[in-house]
Amino acid sequence: MSLNDWLKKNSFITLMVAAAVVLTLLLPAEGKFKYEYQRGRPWLYETLVAPMDIPVLKTEQELRLERSLAAKNTVNCFNYITGADEIASAGLISLLDRYAIEERAEISRMASFIYEKGVADRLPDTAKLAKILVQTPGMAQSEKAVGEVYLRENAIRIIKSLFGNSSPSDKELEEVLVPNLVFDKSATEIAHNEAMQRISPTKGILYTGEVIVARGETITAEIEQLLDSFRAEYALSMGFTGSFLLLKSGQFLIVAGIMLLLFVLLVFLKKELLFDNSKITFVLVLMIFLVTITIIVRDISPAFLYLIPYSVFALYLSSFFTSRIVVPVYLTMLLPVFLIAQNGIEIFMINAVAGSITVLAYSYWNRGWQQFAVSFAVFLTLTVIYSAYRLVEEGSLVTVNPTIIGYFVWNSLLIIAAFPLLYIFEKIFGLVSGQRLRELADADSPLLKLLSEKAPGTFQHSLQVANLAESAAAEIGANALLARVGGLYHDLGKMNNPLYFIENQPRGGENIHETLKPQDSAAIIIKHVEDGVSIAKKWRLPQIVTDFILTHHGHSRTLYFYRKFLNHGGDPAEKELFTYKGMLPVYKEQAIVMMADAVEAASRSIRDYSENSISELVERVVDERISEEQLAGSEISIRDIKRVKEAFKQKLIRVYHSRIVAPV
Repeated sequence: MSLNDWLKKNSFITLMVAAAVVLTLLLPAEGKFKYEYQRGRPWLYETLVAPMDIPVLKTEQELRLERSLAAKNTVNCFNYITGADEIASAGLISLLDRYAIEERAEISRMASFIYEKGVADRLPDTAKLAKILVQTPGMAQSEKAVGEVYLRENAIRIIKSLFGNSSPSDKELEEVLVPNLVFDKSATEIAHNEAMQRISPTKGILYTGEVIVARGETITAEIEQLLDSFRAEYALSMGFTGSFLLLKSGQFLIVAGIMLLLFVLLVFLKKELLFDNSKITFVLVLMIFLVTITIIVRDISPAFLYLIPYSVFALYLSSFFTSRIVVPVYLTMLLPVFLIAQNGIEIFMINAVAGSITVLAYSYWNRGWQQFAVSFAVFLTLTVIYSAYRLVEEGSLVTVNPTIIGYFVWNSLLIIAAFPLLYIFEKIFGLVSGQRLRELADADSPLLKLLSEKAPGTFQHSLQVANLAESAAAEIGANALLARVGGLYHDLGKMNNPLYFIENQPRGGENIHETLKPQDSAAIIIKHVEDGVSIAKKWRLPQIVTDFILTHHGHSRTLYFYRKFLNHGGDPAEKELFTYKGMLPVYKEQAIVMMADAVEAASRSIRDYSENSISELVERVVDERISEEQLAGSEISIRDIKRVKEAFKQKLIRVYHSRIVAPV
C-alpha cells in the first residue's frame, strides 16, 4: 500500500495534523509566564527577586471600591436657565390676579427665595448626597448643595399651599413655575468618565532587587498581588525574547500532544469515530472555534472569559455522540485554554465541571422548556465552583465578584441561544442530532402514520424490530435511539406494494405469490429496498437513517423463493436474481437492526413460545447471518453479538410470555 493510499484510508491523521497547524497559528505569539501559583499554596520555585521596578497593581476589589467612591462623588451638572425666575414671577402675578389673592407679598417673597436657591427639573439618584455643578450661559460655574435646591414638584406644592382655599391647579402652576436648573446628562457623563480615568490602576512600586516571594513561602493575598503585578509588567516590558520559530514549534508540539490524547481516547472509547470524516471534522472544527473565541475574548478583557459558554460545546457533542465519549472529548477540547488564559487552571476547572453537568442534565432534559433547566444547572454549577475557588484562596466569600456572577447569568442564557446552531451543524456536517432522532422516533410522525395506513402489518413488524434493536443497542453501549429509528424506518419500501409481503396479507386469503414465478416474486421483494431509499429521499430523511434501509438485508438472499426456483428446475448459477443489492452493515446499530429484523420475522412463524424455543430461534437466525458473512464488515464484535442475542431472547420472552401455555 502506497503512502497516499494509507493516508486516504487513515484520513483522520491528515485532519488532526491540519487542525494542529491551524490551532498553532491561532495561538498568540507570546511566551507563557513560566511561574504557576495559587493563593494558599507554597511557592515551589526559587526565591523570586524583582528584576526591575514593578508598579504594584491594585486588586479588583480595591478598584471596585475606588470606582464606587468616584461615582458617588461625581458632581452632577446642571445648566442655569436665564429668565426662568422672571417668567415665574410674571405668571404668579397673573394667577394672583385671577384668583383675587390679597396676601401677595408672602407668595412673591417665597417664590423669589425658591428661585434664588434653584428649581431643578429632576435630581438623579446619585446626586442625593452630593453637590451639583451649576453652569451659567457665560460659562461661569458654581457648586450648590443638593439640599438647598428645590425639585419643581416640591416648589409647586409649597406655592400652592400659600394660596389658601382658592388655589390654582397643579397644571396651572406647572405652566408658571418653570425650572431654572436643567440636568445636563452629557456633561455629567463626561465628568463621570473623567473621574474613572483618574483612578490609578497601581498603588505603589516594588523596586529592583526587592524580594517578591521566598522559596517555600505560602502565597498570601498580598504576595499574589505582587506576583500578578510582576506577570503584567513582564508581559508589557520584557515579554517573549526568544525565537518566534522556536515559540511556534513549542506550541505546535503541545497542540500535537493534545491531538494525540484525543486520538488515544477515541481508540479506546469509540475507534470507529476516527474513520468517520464528518464526525472527526466536526470535533476538530469545534475545538478550533473554541480556541478562536477564547483568544478574541481574552484580548478584549480576561474577565470576559467567564462569559464564554464553554458548556455549549459539551452540549453539541452530546447531541451527536454517545455520552460515553462526550466528557473525555470535551475536556480534551478545553486543554488549549491553559495556553491562552492567565488563570487557565481556574477557567478549565470551572468549565470542566459545568460541561460535565451539562452532559448529565441534557441526557434528562432535552426538550422545549427543559432547556431552561439545563441552563439553570449550568449557572448553579459555575457559581458554586467559582465560589469554591474563592473559599480555597481566601477562606471566605468576600472576594466573590458580583460582576462575574452576572457573567455566569449571561453565560447560561447564551447556552439556550446557541441551541439553534445544532441544525446548522446537521446541515454542514451531515450529522443527525439526538433531537432530530427523537422527532423521527415519534410514532405519530407523518411518515410513520403513512406506513401504518398503507402497510399496517409492516408497521407492527417495524415497531417490534425497533423495540428489539433499542434494547440490544443499550445492552452493548451503542446508540439505542439511533437503532430504534433505524428499526422504525428500515422497511419503508414495503408501502409501495404492501400485499406482496406476508405481514400485510389478510388471514386466510390467497397468497399473491402463488400466481407468480419465483424470480418475479423475488424481484418484487428485493425492490422494497430500492423503493425504501426513494421514499427516504422524497421525505428528506437523514442519510444515516437511509443507510438502515440499505443495510438491513445486506447481500442476503430471498431463500424461500430461491429454493422454490431450484425445486422447479432453476439454474443455481442464477442466484443473483434472488440476492439483495444493498450494503453490508458497518456500524453496530446497523448490524443490530439486521439481526433484529431477521429474528422478529422468524419469531412470527414459531408455535412454541417456550424459553428454549425462543433461545434456539435467536441463536439459529443470528448464526445464519454470521455464516453468510453479512456482519463481516461491521464494527460489532463477537462479544457484542453474544450480548445482543441475550437481549433479543429476554425481550422476546417478555413479549410472548402470555402465549406460553402453562402445564396443567
